Amino acid sequence: MQFEVFTLLPEVFPAYLDTSIIKRARERGLIQVNVHNIRDYTHDKHHTTDDTPYGGGGGMVMKPEPVFEAVETVLGFPLVQAAAPGGEDAARSGKNIPIILLTPQGRVFNQSIARELAGYPRIALLCGRYEGIDERVREHLITDEISIGDYVLTGGELPALILIDAVSRLLPDVLGDPTGAEDDSHAMGLLEYPHYTRPPEFRGWKVPEVLLSGDHGRIEKWRREQALLRTLRKRPDMLEKADLSEADKKFVNSLKSKVE
Repeated sequence: MQFEVFTLLPEVFPAYLDTSIIKRARERGLIQVNVHNIRDYTHDKHHTTDDTPYGGGGGMVMKPEPVFEAVETVLGFPLVQAAAPGGEDAARSGKNIPIILLTPQGRVFNQSIARELAGYPRIALLCGRYEGIDERVREHLITDEISIGDYVLTGGELPALILIDAVSRLLPDVLGDPTGAEDDSHAMGLLEYPHYTRPPEFRGWKVPEVLLSGDHGRIEKWRREQALLRTLRKRPDMLEKADLSEADKKFVNSLKSKVE
């Protein structure tokens, strides 16, 4: 998997990309993250990437020229002068590379979208800044818009890192445990079950007996029921979309009847 990140602040990325799971995945060649400075694609002595908005108003707007040139140069697309009448822009036609703008206006990122993106060999991430980005970038260059939630950040760099992390975890061999991503919260449509480790007793608080039993069937049943219980308590909305077996539904209904 190859990530192409376009940003005005490339210095934000190394600290996170050079640690832990993401670092090991990069060293093993499982993922490649290329961070491109949009300022490198300007042609004036001040490396100008923003200007005042037409029509007035506060803030600055990212200019289209350096953004288009950066993305098209790196991805190998021809420069787009205008859309063909009734057709697609060159940047959108026949290219199996999502060009994603990180923006509060996008579809809200979740595990399903992470799985969708993990199916691509290469992804481009465009980090917005300032008051916004020239609408022509949105209309004629990007192919998708993604938000990480209903709040406002100062730029798209943190959302880009979140997306890289979430997608990378789903790729083969990135996690040490090949089933690790399957058990994560949201991955199975439920919140994850509780975890315990040594010592078996700490300050009088004991690890549940079933986890010490060695009975894998009982352990799996307990974990599934704990995931259902935790989801019902904290995120009951998730149960409406989760893929539940008849046994799951019976257990959830028994919990609801106790509450009622």
